[in-house]
Amino acid sequence: MEKNLTTGSVLRNVLYFSLPYLLSYFLQTLYGMADLFIIGQFEGAASTTAVSVGSQVMHMITVMIVGLAMGSTVSIGRPIGAGEHKRATAVIGNTVTLFMALSVVLMAILLVFVRPIVSIMSTPAEAVSGTTAYLTICFIGIPCITAYNIISSIFRGLGDSKSPMYFIAVACVANIILDYLFIGLMGMGPAGAALGTTLSQAISVVVSLFVILRQQTGIQLRRSDLKLKRPVMRQILKIGLPVALQDGFVQIAFIVITIIANQRGLNDAAAVGIVEKVISFLFLVPSSMLSTVSALGAQNIGAGKHDRATLTLRYAILITAGFGLFISIVMQGIAEPVVGLFTADTAVILAGGQYIRGYIWDCLFAGIHFSFSGYFCAYGRSEISFLHNICSILLVRIPGVYLMSTMFPNTLFPMGLATVGGSLLSITICVVAFVVLKRRGCFSSAMAQI
Repeated sequence: MEKNLTTGSVLRNVLYFSLPYLLSYFLQTLYGMADLFIIGQFEGAASTTAVSVGSQVMHMITVMIVGLAMGSTVSIGRPIGAGEHKRATAVIGNTVTLFMALSVVLMAILLVFVRPIVSIMSTPAEAVSGTTAYLTICFIGIPCITAYNIISSIFRGLGDSKSPMYFIAVACVANIILDYLFIGLMGMGPAGAALGTTLSQAISVVVSLFVILRQQTGIQLRRSDLKLKRPVMRQILKIGLPVALQDGFVQIAFIVITIIANQRGLNDAAAVGIVEKVISFLFLVPSSMLSTVSALGAQNIGAGKHDRATLTLRYAILITAGFGLFISIVMQGIAEPVVGLFTADTAVILAGGQYIRGYIWDCLFAGIHFSFSGYFCAYGRSEISFLHNICSILLVRIPGVYLMSTMFPNTLFPMGLATVGGSLLSITICVVAFVVLKRRGCFSSAMAQI
């Protein structure tokens, strides 16, 4: 349902929108964590590594789709804030056509290159067959993954973050049940984990379409809205493409780190894979705030309320920084027990504890630049978000992790700590860009039009 977020308490709107978004991210992240947790109960390190490597590839693809869909969320939110419903409907129709065509092409390409992808990941020999099976099944399910994410982006652009939460909740429950069926009862290993994930996404799409058809969602598409329009497409891609590329490069950086860990042996590979899942769970707050600032900022910008957009950014930074500091301190004392939830292998638990104690500090600093990224996207300046992430990856994150891995071959702690430097560089670039553009009057009604 459409909701106006341009009036009332800014903090209340931030919390109102972000909490369902946070729960949605939590449930979506639970997908991958459930796969790792369940397969760890029934299979060994090879299968755990297969699911870890395969799910990381799928996560990269998913976040790029979500990043591209950010262009739709902002492009819908701004006319909604301005009360221009006809323009919002045109964006929704073009979004559906664009993303479904993209998903079919992407599925075909990835199925052809599944084995080279497994090889590029430097997957340990023991896990190659399992990773190949996992990715093949997941690649077939890409249209379902895409459909869910574009439906969610449309609802969020309309100011509704609750409906996507309900859709993903259904999928999450189905995924857990199917994982126990395929992995535990039927012994299908990594292939069973992938099949459970794919089928649960399909169930989520069916449920969401049923809701759209049965309830008054405010979406009234005509056939003409599905026809691609150059101005609308340009607007979606101008915002979404830099975000998608940025998210893709971020995930490539994580994959490079995984490759570095894979070359250290099976135990370190499994440890890094588990910690990446834990970190993705803890990054729910920063991620939800990025999307919250984008959606709320877009509506307020469309309504000409730029002070409210800036205040949304400030509240987001306070929330994410406070959460990051708290969780970073707490994790220092519970690192090994957290990793131990996913494996009983003592060597993997020890290595994972080392890695997460360093890596966890990134939660504090990433939340700050995530919030800035959402703000820049709301103003159609997503190229700034792309810039600071690329600089972070190429100048600090990857070189730092490689250097730490070479210098400290017996511990993963320095590798985890090296990721923090990248976020510090991102924050510096974001603050400088914000101050410069603010002084130039770029965040104004005249300059905010996409």
